Amino acid sequence: MLVVNTDAVALVEVKSTLTVEYVREHLTRLAEFKTFFPEYADKRVIGAVAGIVTEGSADRFAMNKGLFVIEQAGETMRMANEEAFVPRAW
Repeated sequence: MLVVNTDAVALVEVKSTLTVEYVREHLTRLAEFKTFFPEYADKRVIGAVAGIVTEGSADRFAMNKGLFVIEQAGETMRMANEEAFVPRAW
C-alpha cells in the first residue's frame, strides 16, 4: 500500500502472516523506492508492515529496523510500536 501526503510517503507491506523474510524484502523495496519513483524524491519515505499473524519475532525485527508495525487486535488493527517510537526515514 502506498500512502502519500504533502511531505511524506508511507509504504505499507500487508501480509496474512508476517515473517522476518517479508520484512527484509520490504526494507529492500524501501531502499530502492526513490530510484524507481523519482517523483517522490523530495518526500520523506517511511515504512510499515501489517499482519494478521506474526511469525516468531518478525514484529520486533521490523521495529528495530525503524518500521511501524500494525497488528490484529480482535476485530480491528492497532499500532504495536511503543509511544516513543521514532520511525526510520529513507
